[in-house]
Amino acid sequence: MKSYNFCYGIKDSDEVEAIADITEKTGFFSGEEVAIARELAEESLKNQNAGDYFFIKALGNDGKIIGYTCHGRIPGSIHSWDLYWIVISPESQGSGTGRALINHAHSLIKTQEGKKVYAETSSRSQYKPTRSFYLSCGYSQAAFLDDFYGPEDSKVIYVFEL
Repeated sequence: MKSYNFCYGIKDSDEVEAIADITEKTGFFSGEEVAIARELAEESLKNQNAGDYFFIKALGNDGKIIGYTCHGRIPGSIHSWDLYWIVISPESQGSGTGRALINHAHSLIKTQEGKKVYAETSSRSQYKPTRSFYLSCGYSQAAFLDDFYGPEDSKVIYVFEL
């Protein structure tokens, strides 16, 4: 079994750029979504990783970020969390990094009395591997919102019970 080096939070502006770069290189996210990922990383850095968004990074052998998650407690909930982002660099996809990251995020959320983790994605065919990934990690489909993002682009919401 491969071991992973996980690090928490965003330590500098180079990591903010690495987060944006990885997100863009996947080819799954729009320019607006890449900007949101960058903004969340910048906010995490600015708040010294004490804000509402928690980043976990997986590092490659060279110490560079090969994937990350960003999660946070859902405002107004006492035990529900959102998995806002899980992004794996194209060259690391299929290596088990995503599963290791999501399992690590689940463990951290559980230590903070989390009971449920929600993740959402698009229904477009491009996201079929993403939907399969969530199901293979033990998530179940909780909702399907027709045409949420645009015509024939629905939102699929998954839930994982900790």
